[in-house]
Amino acid sequence: MTNSAPIGVFDSGVGGLTVVKEIMHQLPRESIIYFGDTARLPYGTKSKETIITYTRQIVRFLMAKGVKSIVVACNTASAFALETVKTEVNIPMIGVVKPGAKVAAEATRNGNIGIIGTEGTISSGIYNEFLSLTNPNVQVYGKACPLFVPLVEEGLIEDPVTLEMARRYIGELLAHNIDTLVLGCTHYPLLRRTIRKTVGGTVRLVNPAYETAKSLKEILIDCGLENESLLQMDHTFYVSDGAEKFRRFANSILPCEVIETKDVNIEELMI
Repeated sequence: MTNSAPIGVFDSGVGGLTVVKEIMHQLPRESIIYFGDTARLPYGTKSKETIITYTRQIVRFLMAKGVKSIVVACNTASAFALETVKTEVNIPMIGVVKPGAKVAAEATRNGNIGIIGTEGTISSGIYNEFLSLTNPNVQVYGKACPLFVPLVEEGLIEDPVTLEMARRYIGELLAHNIDTLVLGCTHYPLLRRTIRKTVGGTVRLVNPAYETAKSLKEILIDCGLENESLLQMDHTFYVSDGAEKFRRFANSILPCEVIETKDVNIEELMI
């Protein structure tokens, strides 16, 4: 493996592109291989055993592409599968939960922190665990927002329906006087403006995608894996379904043009 090897990033769909965007900004010399498991989303309603299986399949796919590290850009997979699967590989592998939780625990002023995420992420209690480890005095209030992912995937980011659902979901958390809200799904930063309209200007929004990119940079430096080459980066995008739709969406949020997205036969990933 060389320092110029790519970073592998995966998610259940387009949400992980928010992590890719942050990596591109903070680590501009790194190449990225992205896999979006669009054929099997959403992950948030599936069992832990199923998520571990999916994660193993995708990690094997990325390892075969020669990646030097892997970012699990999915809160559900980070919660259910990361600790199991990272012991099975010999490269750095990080998720999106711990970096975001650390910042939220340090940022809160009144100790009341809200978490929004998929049903799987909220029910796992993983954010509660990491937040309590960093700051034992916090009170954590979680709310599953199952409609947010399909609304994002359909491009309804600033639609009135999305704003109404945000008010319904997040209103429960505001009743607990939260001063910090963790966007506990990588799709949710794409709803940032809608969520901001809902919570007002006093609640701090924590974007785990940004914090994950910061953590990844630190890990690459510590492991001596940071790419210092001035050669042009080579970003590659794979999905398990809907390549053209994914490509159009990626081009609407990434700082570079995605010329091609490649379809991967999901059967080829099966163990």
